[in-house]
Amino acid sequence: MFCPCFKNRVGRVISKNMKTVSLFNIPISTGGYHDFIKNIIDSAIEGKSQYVCVANVHMLVEAYNDPGFAKVLDRARVVTPDGLPLTWAMRLLYGFKQERVAGMDLMPDLLREASQKALPVFFYGGTEEMLTQTKQFLQINYPELKLAGTYSPPFRKLTYGEDEQVVSIINNSGASIVFVALGCPKQEKWMSAMKGRIKAEMIGIGAALPVLIGVQSRAPLWMQRYGFEWLYRFSQEPKRLFKRYAVTNTKFLYLLCRAMLKKGVTLRKDALKVYKA
Repeated sequence: MFCPCFKNRVGRVISKNMKTVSLFNIPISTGGYHDFIKNIIDSAIEGKSQYVCVANVHMLVEAYNDPGFAKVLDRARVVTPDGLPLTWAMRLLYGFKQERVAGMDLMPDLLREASQKALPVFFYGGTEEMLTQTKQFLQINYPELKLAGTYSPPFRKLTYGEDEQVVSIINNSGASIVFVALGCPKQEKWMSAMKGRIKAEMIGIGAALPVLIGVQSRAPLWMQRYGFEWLYRFSQEPKRLFKRYAVTNTKFLYLLCRAMLKKGVTLRKDALKVYKA
């Protein structure tokens, strides 16, 4: 399967220290971890209507299988390499060291930067209970942060009127950054639909929010460093994640092996080494 929509996007320059490369014809942003932070904050200060996708193996395979979703990633200003296997794939296929840019690391760092630079933030998605816990967590851990607002959407498709109301609420809140917690691929599709309508930098945070506020725990550091964070998540939600991991992880390995064969790449001794900020 080939997605022609990426021909003009792969290899484009995002900023001075960032560009994109292709993983299975999907554009993934590259650069140092702190380059991503600076780029997102700078964009938020500019107030442009854009969005950031935080890509793991699941998202990459979903985009490969679904041309419609692939276009959603194509419209994103930045697609970060969240999953460690993505950084390994870059090392194998392109020979450069890429730091992992995970949503669970990005979120607290972005909140700290937003607090220091007086950038109001908005949280869209999650249950009312989770958003209440989020407010409490932010008051304790980021007391100077400007919380523009929160919104828990119903578990159904919004009507046209409700959709317009959400846009109005977020824009009138003065938010510079909108953290979207709807899960993949729903949050990415929502951000794509809101590009040009919501006047802020949007970023899909998925499972990072419940981990941040302590509802869920994150894998031990050694599991993060060696690419087993997915296994830890699976142990927490085996019924929900079994099919996802069984199918997407296998498909990812197949696509990577095929890409390596096509490029005549052999396994490098240090290909699976972790490069962390």
